[in-house]
Amino acid sequence: QLVESGGGTVRAGDSLNLTCEASFGTFTSYASAWYRQAPGKDREFVSGFPWSGGSPFYADSVKGRFTASKDNAKNMAYLQMNNLKPEDTAVYFCAGSCYVGSTTIGPCDVWGQGTQVTVST
Repeated sequence: QLVESGGGTVRAGDSLNLTCEASFGTFTSYASAWYRQAPGKDREFVSGFPWSGGSPFYADSVKGRFTASKDNAKNMAYLQMNNLKPEDTAVYFCAGSCYVGSTTIGPCDVWGQGTQVTVST
């Protein structure tokens, strides 16, 4: 139902743009989010939209470097990641049907399979 793409191996300071394609109107009717999970760590919130027309939330660790967007007509979500750092290395997941907190989005009921992002020094 959710399919991520766009991951890869880059050097510190480079950029990547992740995409998430939904098979139905996930991004118009429900809150959606990007999460990531590094080896040996818990899955953590990265960015998300509280509802179809709201402004995105960002984790403090990515503010100013990552930009989330979506195209509701195409059922697509995007995560533009600039100035990548080695600590951004993780599997990135797209999620839908999420609950909305005060500063984060989640937990979520629908998950993609994830896409690997590796940032080298």
